[in-house]
Amino acid sequence: MLLLGSHVGFKKNTQLLGSVEEALNNGANTFMFYTGAPQNTSRYPISDELTSQAVLTWKENGFDYSKVIVHAPYIINLASDKDLDKFMFSVHFLQEELKRCELLGIQYLVLHPGNHVGIGVEAGISNIARGLNMILGTCQVTLLLETMAGKGTEVGSSLEEIKKIIDLVDDKKHIGVCLDTCHLNDAGYDMKDFDSFLNRFDSLIGLDKIGCVHVNDSKNILGAHKDRHENIGFGTIGFDSLLAIIYHEKLEKVPKILETPYVDRQFCPYKFEIEMIKNKKFDFSLIEKIKKQV
Repeated sequence: MLLLGSHVGFKKNTQLLGSVEEALNNGANTFMFYTGAPQNTSRYPISDELTSQAVLTWKENGFDYSKVIVHAPYIINLASDKDLDKFMFSVHFLQEELKRCELLGIQYLVLHPGNHVGIGVEAGISNIARGLNMILGTCQVTLLLETMAGKGTEVGSSLEEIKKIIDLVDDKKHIGVCLDTCHLNDAGYDMKDFDSFLNRFDSLIGLDKIGCVHVNDSKNILGAHKDRHENIGFGTIGFDSLLAIIYHEKLEKVPKILETPYVDRQFCPYKFEIEMIKNKKFDFSLIEKIKKQV
């Protein structure tokens, strides 16, 4: 069965129930959300009542709640210990996010590995693993390291870097990978030859470690190291290549999550993109249809 959804909101008054309702409205059977704003530390208590209602509603629609994903906030950076206080803040804040995932019954948390901020990739890898070893094993949530575009001092733009981090993590059971198609393209991996990429991933890390795929087209050429998402079929990866990834038999049980940009920064594309993907036919008029949704 195709597991397809998108990023959805998580608001104070409706919390997970609002997330579920938004996902259902989009025609999704999985989704991803932040448990609070990704760019700051402001967090409000998790409502057990809203969580219970949400999970019940999701299951009543026949969907698997174990395939729902949370994304960790961007401000967490385990790769640099130039400022030890900031490093330990990232460790503790990530621990709190994992606890929030447990309260929500979420099994997977996607994490950007971090930026080494000038200390070098190898030092960054060591720091990420050190931070994860302080955290993993304290709960049952699995952390998925997201593949990055290689912008600035990002760590994790190569499979070799991801493998090194995983190799240094003690709790192998609770560490995995989130593939991001835009990031991979921008890092230099050809998503139009996805079988070759998967073979390489399998030989280095193992396909069983893939816990999520972020499906995004890219505004950039292969290897640009820029990380600029594009709507499905309107970028350099292309609709057919993305469709082949989404429906790949080796990723059948892996949630695929859209993180494509809002049209004109105000019109949400997800309902329309999900419909287009289900129909397996690129719609050139998609952008105009999205603009007319209001």
